[in-house]
Amino acid sequence: MRVHITAIQEALRGLGHDVTEVSPLPAIEKAGSVSVPTFKRRVLQTVAQYTPRGLYDGLALAYNIEGYRALARAIEETKPHFIYERYAMNTVAGVWASKRFRIPLLLEVNSPLADENRDLGQLLFHTLSTRLERYTLSNAARVLAVTAVLGNRLTESAALAPERVVVVHNGADPDTLRQVDCLRPAARQALHYAPGDVVLGAVGFFREWHGIDLLLTAVAEIRASVPAARILLVGDGPAIPQLKALAERLGLDDIVVFAGSVPHDRVVEHLAAMDAVIIPRAVSYASPLKLFEYMGAGKPVIAPRQANLLEILTDTHDALCFAPEDDAQLKQALLRIVREPDLRARLGAAARHTIAERRLTWSGNAERIVSTFERLGADGVGETAHA
Repeated sequence: MRVHITAIQEALRGLGHDVTEVSPLPAIEKAGSVSVPTFKRRVLQTVAQYTPRGLYDGLALAYNIEGYRALARAIEETKPHFIYERYAMNTVAGVWASKRFRIPLLLEVNSPLADENRDLGQLLFHTLSTRLERYTLSNAARVLAVTAVLGNRLTESAALAPERVVVVHNGADPDTLRQVDCLRPAARQALHYAPGDVVLGAVGFFREWHGIDLLLTAVAEIRASVPAARILLVGDGPAIPQLKALAERLGLDDIVVFAGSVPHDRVVEHLAAMDAVIIPRAVSYASPLKLFEYMGAGKPVIAPRQANLLEILTDTHDALCFAPEDDAQLKQALLRIVREPDLRARLGAAARHTIAERRLTWSGNAERIVSTFERLGADGVGETAHA
């Protein structure tokens, strides 16, 4: 989340716009050359972890009061042309400020949070959160959905006119990701990979539903046919202990590297060591940030053949796709990607070209955001005030 917020701000500034970040509890601070969570943010995370669900939902609602005050102060000081907000559940401060100051609200939405948190068992008052979500969506001048699949879902759930929803996918920083080419020799040497090793990688905060177990199981079953295959997993997460146990049980200890948590600005060093990247499973409406980074780094992608990912990927052109949860197709894709270096090179080059050609970059997204605001014209304020 923080990567996206920071990247959008920097991209808007790069276009010559003034940007003021408003947060009652700043998320990060500098500790030397490293960004770390602020003390207040660490306290909030601890409270969130141990507070009973219903009570925490109440605290989240109360947070709107301070959020609105902070936003109002910033608006009075900076006189912005629009508010750009990343939607958070039960958050209505942006709508309040938009209505009071008659400033259009552009609302970025990454997921239907009320339903998502209900499905995860993390929400007690689903009806209230759903109503607040609909209120926020309905009162935004434009809703910026990260996929068309999500945009259609939001249009139906909040009864929005289709023209009020704009699709703005996630993005990548191609300049940073191009470093993988020169970093590759040192990165592979640091991880002790031999020239003939074919490294299959994945990056993320790993949860059970990411399906990394599918990757481990598939590689175990085809290992005899592709002895050069190696696996590199970069990131932490609650699924890691089970994945380590599974790797040991499958006899993959000697070919799987668990790199652990890596600062985002150093992920590129690990991407440089990879020959191909795998997304074993993806949420049906999501726009995985890592997908754009994989493609910007010129890495061939293996991913499920599902609508939200096919908004970006073209099977056999810049990716190899398999039917979701189809072990046989996943194994076939893995066999091809390991055995065919020319295929890896072609898919990787096409993936990088897709990012550049379609401007799936943070600067491209900043241009889309500004263009969305400019198309509002005078009606944008009225829509926000009277929706």
